[in-house]
Parts: sequence; C-alpha cells; structure tokens
Amino acid sequence: MSQSSSSASDKTELTYASSGVDISAGEQVVSRIKSLARETFTPETLSDIGSFGALFKADFGDMKKPALVSSADGVGTKLKLAFMTDKHDTVGEDLVNHCVNDILVQGARPLFFLDYFATGALSPDVAVATISGISRGCKNHGMAFIGGETAEMPDFYSAGEYDLAGFIVGVVDQDEIIDGSAVRAGDSLIGVASSGLHTNGFSLARKAIFDRAGHTPDEHIDSLGCTIAEALMKVHTSYLKPVQRLFSDLSDGSIHGMAHITGGGIAGNLGRIIPSGLQAQIVPHTQPGSWPTLPIFDFIQECGEIAEEEMRKAFNLGIGFVLVVSPDDVDKVKTILSDSGHDSFTIGAVATAPGDIDAADAKKSRAVFL
Repeated sequence: MSQSSSSASDKTELTYASSGVDISAGEQVVSRIKSLARETFTPETLSDIGSFGALFKADFGDMKKPALVSSADGVGTKLKLAFMTDKHDTVGEDLVNHCVNDILVQGARPLFFLDYFATGALSPDVAVATISGISRGCKNHGMAFIGGETAEMPDFYSAGEYDLAGFIVGVVDQDEIIDGSAVRAGDSLIGVASSGLHTNGFSLARKAIFDRAGHTPDEHIDSLGCTIAEALMKVHTSYLKPVQRLFSDLSDGSIHGMAHITGGGIAGNLGRIIPSGLQAQIVPHTQPGSWPTLPIFDFIQECGEIAEEEMRKAFNLGIGFVLVVSPDDVDKVKTILSDSGHDSFTIGAVATAPGDIDAADAKKSRAVFL
C-alpha cells in the first residue's frame, strides 16, 4: 500500500457533525420550543413552528385603515452578562419588550414576533432557556411567537456564546399614528421610570465595573441591594399596558409624541420625534425636582469615573420612555401611570428652538439637557 493510500485510510470520515454542525441538536431545540411557542398562539396564527414560512391571518377588527408597523433589534452586549452568569432565561424577554416598545411609540399594538438565535455549537438547554424568555414576553403581550431561525455556525462564534435578534410586526390605524407631528411649544415631557440599563450601555458598563474597578458579577453591593449581575440583568420594562391604558382613558390626540429611550440616551431618542423649529429641553436628574437616578447608574459612573455627558449619551439614566403631552394633561397622565404601577416624572418641556442653532446641528439640537 502506498503512503498516500495509507494516509487516506487513516483520515476520519468527514461529516456535517464532525465539521461542527449537529443537526440532531437543532431538531431537539425545535421540538422543545414548539410547546413554548404554541402557548402564545392567537386565533390569527395559521401555522406551527417548523413551517418554511409563518402564516398570520390579517384580521384587524374594526380598523378603517390598518397600517403595519415592523421593527428588528437585539439586546446588544447584555448577552455578555448572560454568558458570564450562565443565566439565559431573561434576555429573550428583554428582546421582546424592547421590540414592543419600539413600535409602541407610533401607537401600534403587537401582532407577532420572530427570532434569530445563532451560535457556534448549539446547546439545546441554553437555546431553550433563551427562547423560553421570548415565549414569556410574547405571552405577556398577547402576541404570537410564530417562528424564527436557529443557526449553528462553527468557527464563527466563541465557545459558549450566541447572538440573538428579534423581529416584530404590529398594527395601528393610520388615523391614530403618533409620529411627533402634533408636538407643540409648551408641551410637557413625562419620563416613565426604567428598571435599569434595559438593553443599552452594557459595553461601557462592563468596562467600568469589571475591567476598570475589578468587580465580579456575583459581588453583592449594598447601594444596589443585590449582586452586580442581578442589577445589570433586570428585565427591560415593557410600557405597552400603561400606554394602552392612556389611549383608552385620555381623549384622542392627548399624546403628542412618544420616545423609547435606547442607545443614544434620553436626548438622542427624544430628538427623533421633535419637529423642526422646536426643542425638547430636559431638566437633568442632577437638579432638584427632576427625576431620581437609579443606584446602578451612580455605581457605573463611580467605577469608571465617567463624565456626566458621556453617561447621558450611553444610558437611559432611569427614564425608559418619554411621553410628550399638553400641560393640561400632565396630572391625569401621571395618575394613570401610577395606577398602572409605573413611576413617572416631569422631566422638561418643549420650547421654540433658539434662533442661533447652526443648520448642521439642527437635528442634534432638537433635544438637549439644560
């Protein structure tokens, strides 16, 4: 036998599994998540998990001019905390709540949700734990979790890590779309409290807490009242139910604009809905009578010795959602939010934009801290 023939016979048979893709693990995940998904199905759901395409009946009740609203997002490097703590059952709920809030700002109610879960070597237990959070989030919103993709991609992700993305579709009547066009000078800014970082700012938080200050996730911090991991992993708040209550209890047109506070902070996101010629002026939490910051943000700032301006860019600083309303409706809005279990604060007002703003900075200057 020649040397080349001998070498060939010694080679392990090359298969998909030996290349790093375990089809049986993927099939196991699909089998296990079917029951989780079915718990969220609504009467409009027309297909089961595993179909090539997810089917949903376009039945929008008495809407005269239904408009679909869609969005896609992820949870950023909050996933790194999931890897560090081996806690995977809440990031899926974070994902759902984030996406729900994103379409809520235009007045939409959620219809259905799809996910994308990708990893190097598929762990069925980790995948199912993650997707259980998605199922729970969808169930909490009366939204169908109707499909998605589980991808095993060897050599692409580090061992034990995965990526997660969500895709949401909702509906709103065209006559009820909220886009900020009704915002007027003199309107009040009502900030609704967040639970913590939600799903933004984790790269800076990790650098400050773990790399700069040398803390570990399982350390209990007295000022936080819990471990660092517990404070950082608090689930992203959903604002759907209290805002729907506002829709039902307030007169039509009372809410002039809404902003979900994600990457870019309060000013960066609020500025997206303020019309040209106006400026949302935010009273900082550091001033008396504004809003109280959460201990986790003070802790991050101390650990990293981070400038206040940088904190404002990276974090929500305790405000996860902002409503722009007439001053006449402020008390009623706050009462409804309180009755719904959400703290809220008057954090500023809308004014006519100063005339000396450079045209190049006009958009950036539509929301500023005083």
